[in-house]
Amino acid sequence: MEVTITSTSEVDHEADISVSNEELQPHFERAYQDYRPKAEVKGFRKGKVPLSHIRRIFGEAIEQEALDTVATDVYRQAMTERNIHPIGRPSMIDMDFKRGQYFRFKIKYEVKPVIQLNAYKGLAIEKPIHPVSDTEVEAEVTRLRRANSTHTEVTRVTDPEHVVTGEVQELDDSGAPLIGKKSSNVRFYLGDEALPQEIKDALRTAEVGGTYRVEVASRQEEHQQATRFAITVSRIEQEHLPAFDDDFVKKITGEKVATTAEFLTKLRSDIERYWEEQAERSVADGIAAELIRTHNFPVPESLIIGVLDSLIDDVKAKSRDRQLPGDFDERTFREENRAYATWQSKWMLLKERIAEAEQITVADGDIEQLAEKDAGQTGIEKTRLLQYYKGSPAVADRILSGKLMAFLRQHAIVTEKVTKEPLIQTR
Repeated sequence: MEVTITSTSEVDHEADISVSNEELQPHFERAYQDYRPKAEVKGFRKGKVPLSHIRRIFGEAIEQEALDTVATDVYRQAMTERNIHPIGRPSMIDMDFKRGQYFRFKIKYEVKPVIQLNAYKGLAIEKPIHPVSDTEVEAEVTRLRRANSTHTEVTRVTDPEHVVTGEVQELDDSGAPLIGKKSSNVRFYLGDEALPQEIKDALRTAEVGGTYRVEVASRQEEHQQATRFAITVSRIEQEHLPAFDDDFVKKITGEKVATTAEFLTKLRSDIERYWEEQAERSVADGIAAELIRTHNFPVPESLIIGVLDSLIDDVKAKSRDRQLPGDFDERTFREENRAYATWQSKWMLLKERIAEAEQITVADGDIEQLAEKDAGQTGIEKTRLLQYYKGSPAVADRILSGKLMAFLRQHAIVTEKVTKEPLIQTR
């Protein structure tokens, strides 16, 4: 077997392989044997035709049909012998077979790029610090009260604590209805801070049966535009918030918390923990972004396609029949998400390279520790989780990523910066 490896780029290679007739014979002999059970020749029972007859009668056709399998086997052998580790799916780009003489073929494949590591320790990263205010705690209490509110149907809006339900008809610039732009049973909570002020003003004194025209201004890049629509009110409900007292606290916590003072202390702690988790996630994102920025290397197309395929699978998983929606434009979806898939592929390669340089690996103890932790959170027996985790590449990658990020975080120069974020009810 003669093998010539050509690099067309850092990640794209071609293997030009030539196999002699003598080397081909063992492969063809296996193909004859595989064909023998289904061979039918007059004078012989099915499956009992001598190999000499099979070679003479069907040999050429069997050999032609076996070439793809032969090429795959020979290609894998060539890669193994040369310690080459292709990724993705190889493709045949040329083939030449002369029966009784030789078999030559060329296969195109991808490999991971050689990554020259730049500095990955001592990265300067900002950590956003969000001091939790009394206003934020109060807003969360209000959200909880609102989630447990009751409603009374009324005929007229008298204050912001009302929910208006109606039919929304979009209008053109002249005020005429746009065909196909009508929505029914649209609900507007007038106390919602995110609700445009124009809608609040239009429905401030709304009555059941009334129609109210609204124009909401918005800015698209450098252009200002307005959306016009009419709201025909079909239902108005007044919202009644429960009192924030000990009984309310006991109800929403299942008797786990007895007093409002204890609840407020725990609520503030929960909010602070949430923002701390967000801050640490921001640090991790900052580390990844800085490493991606300072390392330039090509990304194999097969890795990008793999990420895009997984995103498509996520879309299917959210569908009841596990199929893509009928109006789903897969081509556009792939184009729009290509930059993200490229980034993720690059980060995967970079993590792998740094872990290799620092000899960060996944040990059995790491898997057992994760299984024990997840068992406590999921209620699944540790032994069952452990058995699954030990055979799961995704779990191993999850652990490795966690260990690597902990290492990078430990060696980063993190500066805290106080910042203001949206109130917690927007989570």
